[in-house]
Amino acid sequence: MMCRRTELCRELKQRITHLRHFCDTQQKHLQDLELLKCFKSEIQFELASNHFQNARSDSSLGDFVVDPNSPSSKDVVLRRKFDSGEEIAISAILGPPNYVKDLVFPRDAFVKVCVKKPALSSMLQFDCDVYEETDKGSDFDISNAYYLRSPTCLSPSIYRGPLFRTLDDEFQDALKEYLIAKGIGVSLTNFLLHYLHKREHEQYMNWLKKGEAAFVAKEGSLRESSELHS
Repeated sequence: MMCRRTELCRELKQRITHLRHFCDTQQKHLQDLELLKCFKSEIQFELASNHFQNARSDSSLGDFVVDPNSPSSKDVVLRRKFDSGEEIAISAILGPPNYVKDLVFPRDAFVKVCVKKPALSSMLQFDCDVYEETDKGSDFDISNAYYLRSPTCLSPSIYRGPLFRTLDDEFQDALKEYLIAKGIGVSLTNFLLHYLHKREHEQYMNWLKKGEAAFVAKEGSLRESSELHS
């Protein structure tokens, strides 16, 4: 009698454990299905939306070229070399979103512009903010301007000159005109905003599709496992 009860208790424990595992698995499966629905819904929404349909068409790289290594990095790098040997390198990355204004591009771009003369180790560096302007597409402001003795002299302790905001207003305007003359005008800033936002959207779509594929594969695996045990 005791032996029978022991066997019965053992069998009941096994069934309870199996039932709990089954319930947990089913609950997890339902959660995965809901997440899969979310991924599919978001993908359909993004495919149906044309976020940049009102973007200005007057955007161009001009004489700049996109660095071939930049698609795999967080920032985008543009380069231009003049016949004189002078070189310009631009590094641009999107800033945080701003949804206060109804803009085509909700993020500003943080841009660094480096200008190097031939046969000189020194260079000029400009920190700029590129933003959308509804009346003309985009514009940029210089937040800092530095003179660097060498591209390797980037330590914060090295004196880089006075703060940009303390400079004479006419001199600030002259530095902006200098950059515009080097090809950093409205056409290029329009391009940067469009390119950066479009690339971010493509990366987001790739992430959504990978997430969808992962849950589809998991659902298929669970279905096969369920059929084997049924």
